[in-house]
Amino acid sequence: MKIIAVGRNYAEHIKELNNEQPDDPVIFTKPETAILRNNEPFFYPDFSSDVHHEVEILVRINRTGKNIEEKFAHKYYDEIGIGIDFTARDLQTKLKTKGLPWDLAKGFNGSAPISSFIPKSEFADLQNLNFRLDVNGETRQQGNTSMMLFRIHYLIAFVSRFFLLQQGDILFTGTPKGVGPVQVGDRLTAYLEDRNMLEFDVK
Repeated sequence: MKIIAVGRNYAEHIKELNNEQPDDPVIFTKPETAILRNNEPFFYPDFSSDVHHEVEILVRINRTGKNIEEKFAHKYYDEIGIGIDFTARDLQTKLKTKGLPWDLAKGFNGSAPISSFIPKSEFADLQNLNFRLDVNGETRQQGNTSMMLFRIHYLIAFVSRFFLLQQGDILFTGTPKGVGPVQVGDRLTAYLEDRNMLEFDVK
């Protein structure tokens, strides 16, 4: 399986990092080895001193498809979840300054803690979902999927033009404002509509 992630999909997050708003979705990938499941701890890497949390709504693909029309995108997933896109911000900044790819800053081991997945049918409107991230009991990020620049079905159609989507692939749909550093000893808790979906420690 593969992780396909979307950058710059919430306007306020774009502003806080002083980035330009894109005309098309900004896409990057993470390897399967980035995944942490079952609330496993995140071990702070020794190559960074500025790892940031980015909470995101996840979509799990349930069938193979390519060149999917947006109007049919809903048929290619039936479950959603929540996850963290950990980013080594210092490494990413260094690589971006040199015009280099920043896979190392996004795809390192353990950089994608994910929750269990729940049926999308439990939610009336997937483009009106509240979600948030607490660090040590304090809310750091909160957003609503209505604030996405590129909506879920558009994202599925867009990425399927370039990648063959397969069962089990996970789409990270972007993060709202409020990203910031984590420290050893922090406890992160991610909520989807006030449902505790993900909770783990930084070690």
